[in-house]
Amino acid sequence: MKHITTYLFILLTVNAFAQNKAKTLLNNVSKKVKSYESISIGFKYTLENTSENIKQETRGDVTLKGDKYKLNILGVTRLYDGKTLYTISPEDEEVTISSEKDEEEGAITPSKMLSFYEDGYMYDLDIEQNIKGRKIQYIKLTPIDSNSEIKYILLGIDAQTKHIYNLIQLGKNGTKTTFTVNSFKTNEPLSETLFTFDANKYKDYYINKLD
Repeated sequence: MKHITTYLFILLTVNAFAQNKAKTLLNNVSKKVKSYESISIGFKYTLENTSENIKQETRGDVTLKGDKYKLNILGVTRLYDGKTLYTISPEDEEVTISSEKDEEEGAITPSKMLSFYEDGYMYDLDIEQNIKGRKIQYIKLTPIDSNSEIKYILLGIDAQTKHIYNLIQLGKNGTKTTFTVNSFKTNEPLSETLFTFDANKYKDYYINKLD
């Protein structure tokens, strides 16, 4: 019995240490991200579901400043000025106008992509990997909401820069999405109109207002 008690004590101590280390690392990442006035990211996005024989891979870029963002992916531009979301599709010659709150519940939107983990998740320290000479520490995030469509998320953090390297999300339906940062630039000069929708540029487009 004494040995069992000692083992449980050691196990609980190790778990507590790991959780504290995970919390400290996440806090450092959050503090670092919030210290930047703006962030520009080039990324690779992969979606896989082996049971459905689906694998899609694409690249994109996003510029963030506070809650505002401009995202380019799959030939579509998503522009959020802090209040209104504009989804611009040149292929369809259509602009969809809505509020970001219309996004799927619990979705990791661009304005939350570097801070989503601050609420609604339990976290544990996971594996550490050496990727191209960089030490990447993974933290496993599990949704507190048992009804969430997300099974868990692995957040890879560069131990040296305290920047997010990648994000691996596993859905309960077996879908795996991976977001990998290829370039990360901060505090670059931005146009004052970067996050402003100019209706004059889209006079020939169909305007679809959802609100």
